[in-house]
Amino acid sequence: MIVLGVILLVIGFIAGISVLWSIGLALVVIGLILWVLGAVGHEVGGRKHYW
Repeated sequence: MIVLGVILLVIGFIAGISVLWSIGLALVVIGLILWVLGAVGHEVGGRKHYW
């Protein structure tokens, strides 16, 4: 999710498409939150990690 967000950020920045920039930023933030929650041991969606 984080990688996809970064890819969308780059494409949105290069192409000047603000929608891709916004979606990419949201995916990066959500991915980082899920990663941190999984890393500290909290279950995310009933799993210890989200992948």
